[in-house]
Amino acid sequence: LSLSGLTELPIPRGVALVDFVLFLFGAGGFRLGIRVVREYFWSSETQVLGAEGAKRVGVLGAGDVGAMFAKECLAKRGLGMRPVVFFDDDSSKWGRRVHNIPVVGAPEDVKRMRHEYNLDEIVIAMPRATAKRIGEFVRLLRKEHIEFQTVPGLDQLATGQVRVSQIRAVDISDLLGREAVELPRERIGDRLEGKRVLVTGAGGSIGSELCRQIVTYLPKQVLLLEQCEVQLFSIEQELNNLGYRGIIVPLVGDILDERRMRWIFDRYRPEVVFHAAAHKHVPLMEMQPSEAIRNNSIGTMCVANYCEEYDSERCVLISTDKAINPTNVMGASKRLAEIYVQALSRRAGVSCKFMAVRFGNVLGSSGSVIPTFQRQIAEGGPVKVTHPDVTRYFMTIPEASGLVLLSGAIGDGGEIFVLDMGDPVKIVDLARQLIELSGLRPNEDVDIEFVGLRPGEKLFEELQHRGENVVETEHAKIMRFVCEPEPWEAVRERLENLDEYVYTKDAEQLKFWLKEEVPEYVPYLG
Repeated sequence: LSLSGLTELPIPRGVALVDFVLFLFGAGGFRLGIRVVREYFWSSETQVLGAEGAKRVGVLGAGDVGAMFAKECLAKRGLGMRPVVFFDDDSSKWGRRVHNIPVVGAPEDVKRMRHEYNLDEIVIAMPRATAKRIGEFVRLLRKEHIEFQTVPGLDQLATGQVRVSQIRAVDISDLLGREAVELPRERIGDRLEGKRVLVTGAGGSIGSELCRQIVTYLPKQVLLLEQCEVQLFSIEQELNNLGYRGIIVPLVGDILDERRMRWIFDRYRPEVVFHAAAHKHVPLMEMQPSEAIRNNSIGTMCVANYCEEYDSERCVLISTDKAINPTNVMGASKRLAEIYVQALSRRAGVSCKFMAVRFGNVLGSSGSVIPTFQRQIAEGGPVKVTHPDVTRYFMTIPEASGLVLLSGAIGDGGEIFVLDMGDPVKIVDLARQLIELSGLRPNEDVDIEFVGLRPGEKLFEELQHRGENVVETEHAKIMRFVCEPEPWEAVRERLENLDEYVYTKDAEQLKFWLKEEVPEYVPYLG
């Protein structure tokens, strides 16, 4: 046979099929074998426990989350942790093994067994445990001088934002009893997907979190409006790094700058607006009510007017529980903003749906009590509390922002929404917990000092105004307040004539003016 004749001989189909199968199983089996060797031999308990430099970790919680954490540590020696023992409240798990790691008893047994297992650190892997139970763990571990951390919350794990191995320090939000609020993503997505969304105050604590959550609903465009370029740059870079560069538009601007705002609305035509820009610090605004009135009241009027003029579909005002029977300028100026958007929503021919959301205090927001206490603790104290009986409602930033999005989805216009904020927290208890989280003892290592209520402050916050009717919503954690709005023309005329007036009167005269506009306001007169 000639060489050319050999090349023309066809390859049998059976040979080709066998070759393909052998190659597939050979390559797949080789990769699988390497993985088996790595996970079950290189990362087996004997190997991992013998690794030098890794911390010997006890895990509180032998449930799914604890098991996931142990598995990741065993598979990834680079994490520098080797789980050696589990503790769990469920006695039926005692004596069992999870990933060949024994479950030896209840969390309280840490005290007895820490030396037996030579534990360097404890990881709390019980995200469903109550705040009270977490507090018991923290006090026990602090008393025994054992280092401890916790796994991320269920909300972060469920959304894939973090891995279970990305442990963090226990913080005050773990001890305040705020359970994650489940929000109907489909309901919110129906209002945001494919829409042009504007967030004012996009660099602030609430505004930036709103942006983080909004981009996950696949809007057409997210306009980030912020007066402070440093804060705007920060949230812009964060969203760029998350892969949303194509839909975000950073805009430096002031809501009181008419020409700039008109250009933004004319150029981008936002369909949904979340108005988070505001002055919020009570003592500062008490000294300069003109700025609170201009930014919080007149600024809201301007944004609302643009929403109506440029055919926005929805506008959500971020308000505050301090607007309820206010005793300070900040709260009264926010209440005046609520009055305006409610009046505008009832004006004949208005197509945009206006609504407001009232917040309690937000954990970790700029200028809030927690960063202040943490700074005072770092300086050695004292931690300054205004009054031993003062209480506040607290929310987390993601929770508050989720409420805003859901309110924007379910509102029909003219409502004020508020979340079921649970039980109020005594600020002095908050101070004690923060001191303990720092590994110190209240009134021994760090003193707590009572300095008296500041101008405009209340002992406790209220949940609704007199004359507001409470109506249930489709979400169990959200209440809707409905009241009869004032005539829009009268409210508009008073606010439009105010811009020049705020700079011709002193602080006390402006407070008296606010009292006329917001009858339930009880001004602090220094």
